[in-house]
Amino acid sequence: MTTQDVLTPETREAIQARLSGLDRLLEHRVRLVTTLLLAPGRDLAFSELRRLTGETDGNLGAHLKRLAEAGYLMVDRSFVGERPLTRYRLTAQGLDALERHLEAFEGLLAIALD
Repeated sequence: MTTQDVLTPETREAIQARLSGLDRLLEHRVRLVTTLLLAPGRDLAFSELRRLTGETDGNLGAHLKRLAEAGYLMVDRSFVGERPLTRYRLTAQGLDALERHLEAFEGLLAIALD
């Protein structure tokens, strides 16, 4: 083992701090992408989120439900004519969680590239 293989105690502490900042709910690709798509204040329909993520109705619906139950998404259900329309919007809580998650990830990336 070379000295380059050994992490200093400070680096280990920095890594652990960043890891603790990651949001477990946002570690899944679909939930992270969904919050990113909604982050700039967008209001997107289920069909648009399905098209953008490439997920099946059931899989996407399950992920959106988890985000909504956590308070990260607002759900607006309505009808256009006789057809149901469900739209999603990121809440302030969801935006805060996303920003913290990305900040922690950026910190890990900076440590990895240092």
